[in-house]
Amino acid sequence: MLNFDQERFLGIQAGAVALADPIDAAIDRAFRNGARNVFFLGTGGAAILMGPAVQLLMRQSGTPVFQEVSAELVLTGHQALGANSIVVIPSLSGTTRESVAAMEFCQARGATVLALVGHADTPLGQGADLSFVNFAEDDTSSESFYLLALFVALSVMRHRGEFDLYDSMVGELRRLPAALLEAKRAIEPRANEIAAAISDCDDHIIVGSGSTWPEAFYYGMCILEEMQWIRTRPVHGSDFFHGTLELVEEGVSVVVFKGEDATRPVVDRVERFARDHTDRLLVLDTAEFALSGLSDDVRRLVSPIVLATVLERVSAHLEVLRDHPLTTRRYYRRVAY
Repeated sequence: MLNFDQERFLGIQAGAVALADPIDAAIDRAFRNGARNVFFLGTGGAAILMGPAVQLLMRQSGTPVFQEVSAELVLTGHQALGANSIVVIPSLSGTTRESVAAMEFCQARGATVLALVGHADTPLGQGADLSFVNFAEDDTSSESFYLLALFVALSVMRHRGEFDLYDSMVGELRRLPAALLEAKRAIEPRANEIAAAISDCDDHIIVGSGSTWPEAFYYGMCILEEMQWIRTRPVHGSDFFHGTLELVEEGVSVVVFKGEDATRPVVDRVERFARDHTDRLLVLDTAEFALSGLSDDVRRLVSPIVLATVLERVSAHLEVLRDHPLTTRRYYRRVAY
């Protein structure tokens, strides 16, 4: 596979899986100490990747859960934030200034801050009440963050007595790194073709729903815009028919991310419309991948992780086709950190 280190990838994702038990122990202690709600913060892409875990808790748990923008939370405050709050802050670098400020803000109000970071010796890694460190880099961090946030959500539900399948589900998730490697191998023969379709068009409408919506948002903004300078318009599948459909005609690129959760009919409808109105439709569907050893229940939860891992293969080809390394930035290093 192009520009791919198999052992490095498996090691990083195994590192994420290995944090399931420490995260569960931390959530247990927090609830024993009176935790009543959970905040997911973060900045930019790392914050977006918390989305599927937030959805899971909002829809299947009685725990009050909030997803807030770090920079805004520090300016506005939040009436539910306090000594009974668990605050989850992801940051690959561990230095993101808005996230560090949010950590300090939350701790000053008595909250327990759990940091998900790629480096221990950093402001977040050292400053959080508990830090869960899994080294990763841009090409492997999405899967890691998705997994760590999922472990937080499953643990919260377990300790509230809302989820009896925790042990079996986490057991299956331990097989996920190998299943993701299978998915990478399966997409590789098509990856250059998909990358070419993206490269050949200057603007893309990217659509997802449910747990795949955060990946649509993330891939459009953090990969295509930030790393390739390609203009995108991520649109939730439920919003597509309330404005965006009027932009669709021959030559307009529509990219649809399909997962396996209950919201799949939302993007099915977008796909049907796009097939009739544009010659530039690209569909990535997690149902096409075998994912050996994973039950349907787990597949529904990991759809955004599968999309992230196959899109990494697309991105590896895209940077070659465009002669634009994914690390090339114009302004990022001056303004972001």
